[in-house]
Amino acid sequence: MRNDPLSHGLWEMTAPPAPPVSALKGDVRADAAIIGCGYTGLSTALNLAEAGAKAVALEAVEIGFGGAGRNVGLVNAGMWLAPDEIVKRLGRHYGERLLELLGNGPSEVEALIAKHGVDCEFVRNGTLHCAVGRPGLAKIEERAAQWGARGAPVQVLSREETARRIGVDIYAGSLLDLRAGTIQPLSYARGLARAALAAGAAIHTQSPVRSAERAGAGWRLKTDEGAVTADWVVVATDAYAAGGLWPQGKREQIRVPYFNFATRPLAPEIAASILPGREGCWDTRLVMNSFRFDRAGRLLFGSIGALRLAGLEVHRAWAARALKKTFPQIGPVKFEAQWYGQMGMTGDALPRFHRLEPNVVTFCGYNGRGIGTGTVFGRLLADHVLGKLSEKDLPLPVTAPDAPALPALREAYYEAGAQVAHALDAWF
Repeated sequence: MRNDPLSHGLWEMTAPPAPPVSALKGDVRADAAIIGCGYTGLSTALNLAEAGAKAVALEAVEIGFGGAGRNVGLVNAGMWLAPDEIVKRLGRHYGERLLELLGNGPSEVEALIAKHGVDCEFVRNGTLHCAVGRPGLAKIEERAAQWGARGAPVQVLSREETARRIGVDIYAGSLLDLRAGTIQPLSYARGLARAALAAGAAIHTQSPVRSAERAGAGWRLKTDEGAVTADWVVVATDAYAAGGLWPQGKREQIRVPYFNFATRPLAPEIAASILPGREGCWDTRLVMNSFRFDRAGRLLFGSIGALRLAGLEVHRAWAARALKKTFPQIGPVKFEAQWYGQMGMTGDALPRFHRLEPNVVTFCGYNGRGIGTGTVFGRLLADHVLGKLSEKDLPLPVTAPDAPALPALREAYYEAGAQVAHALDAWF
């Protein structure tokens, strides 16, 4: 997108084309205007349209331009925080509701894919949260106990079983979560867009919202060449808000860069020796690492960091070293694609629900768990707009946007720190 091979990398190379849409021109009327065409915005538009409401989605660039088209493609259940900690921070009323909804997030993604025939390489064989050393093992054991108490299909695997599933003995154990899986994230976003259009929603790309003014009980949003008058506005830009109108989702998060490198498709006999069950993996390191396969047999390897300036060469060299040391059977490492994006992290690692203005609502702050979360939250936003869910029935309380201290400095720290760590660290 925008002729930048480092923005969407492999996903843009392998995704089906986006559905044909165009910029908004002229004046239109809608029940709801949605700003942003990632998972949340597209899920909202789809659910509204299926309920018979007139939904118009406005995207400043292209479908899936933000985190929806750049992420690792792990469809995780729940959030970063352990379940008991979520309940502690939100209270039982909201905490358990959020855990149930997001714990079932991968199932909701799978159901949408099946219903609408979305071709997005979805594989639901579980994920492995891999423990680095004894501290990492204690962490995943506690998480497993808390999810297990809630009936989730999770289990701690021994070092030996983890080595068998990964193909190398480098972790103290792992947490297998059978609710989760992997996906081609941009293909999924484009599939949601096709489904929303088929249901009757309107989607307009290259249509940044330039201004908003009250129009009776609703709003009038102006783009470069058109305007939408709507009863409701759903802001679904999260960490990729461009600024200007309602950028609270971006302002209250620290944006942490995350990159991926993809090898060329591996020979079948080599690919069979690595992750034979095709789980998606991530680990407990502070500078987290992840790895998984795509459908064509490419091995994807990622970590925290930005592929810009000196970081591009530092992180590429680290990824090549780490892959060679971890999976020596691959031989000389040759990357076919490389890309990076931003994860928006809130101060307490929890998402937010805001009523930004009368009839202007948003969920934001997904903390690196956007696929299932965005899909579920989009449905909830649609139900809220339709009057099916009151604010008290949502999984998060209404809160006022806040702002982290020194965000630019902290973001620079994470980017530079990851670069230093990868320049010095040879994986294990």
